[in-house]
Amino acid sequence: MGSMPTNNDALPDNVLKWVLNAVHPKAAYRESRQLQGGISSLVHGVSLDVHGEEINVVLRQFDNADWVRNQPDVALREAESLRRAARAAGADTPRLIAFDETGSQCGAPALLMSRLEGHVVLDPPDFPQWLDGMARAIVRIHAVEPDDFPWTYSPYTDSSTLDTSSWSKHPDKWQAGVAIVKGSRPKFANRFIHRDFHPANILWSGGEVSGIVDWVNGCIGPAGIDVGHCRVNLAQLHGVEAADEFLARYRSHAGDAFVYDPYWDLVVLLDYAYGPPPEIYAGWTALGMTGLTNEMMRERLDEYLLSLLNRVD
Repeated sequence: MGSMPTNNDALPDNVLKWVLNAVHPKAAYRESRQLQGGISSLVHGVSLDVHGEEINVVLRQFDNADWVRNQPDVALREAESLRRAARAAGADTPRLIAFDETGSQCGAPALLMSRLEGHVVLDPPDFPQWLDGMARAIVRIHAVEPDDFPWTYSPYTDSSTLDTSSWSKHPDKWQAGVAIVKGSRPKFANRFIHRDFHPANILWSGGEVSGIVDWVNGCIGPAGIDVGHCRVNLAQLHGVEAADEFLARYRSHAGDAFVYDPYWDLVVLLDYAYGPPPEIYAGWTALGMTGLTNEMMRERLDEYLLSLLNRVD
């Protein structure tokens, strides 16, 4: 089986044994390395040898006890999301290899998948191409038939308890946004959605999207949630103009299959503003993004909110 890893990227013997058995009976260990970007689970890239061929896989271990307690089916959900996402035409997503639903073999729920080529891009050299590539990629996912997928969308927070008075320059405008979200929900077509679609979950290779990763929140719901999730991330990373350009490109590629309503943008935005004053997402820092400040995050969320209220008006 080869020598075991001895550094901070090491996997426990029982986990490594499970990985090897899942990939191939004759698989031999080469190395493992913890991957950056995710903050809610432990993710490793693992390199194996099978009959002289290098096989690279990704192992996710759900080591957050609170998360597993609240969502005991978390590994199963990502496994089924990967299976459903694989139906998308031209959308490269990780291939499911195995999963340990309860953690009986790995000590915590775990999922093993193929490793895609590419890397995350947060500050692109070609901004229009970057936005267009992301838009086209998620349009293909939304074209997958939702059928009887068992997980459905629900908001993360109760917007009625939102209080932005400690950090926003426009707390009254945030309450106006809350009033809109508490009103009547617009009609929408059910789609298969990623639910956590943003630039840090998109891989690039040769100037093209090479994959969409992190499928643990896959569910059935409005396409506007994926669009809105990407938009609020873009607004924080690069400003409202980037968020608006992404929307324009998504609408262009989706055509009549998508009817935009700023309601869903507001729903996502209120999730981001809930709790303590907004700060830079740790995943961006881990992936090398620089030039952002916590104050900038708050100012840009304010600006994005005002732009959405203008759309409602």
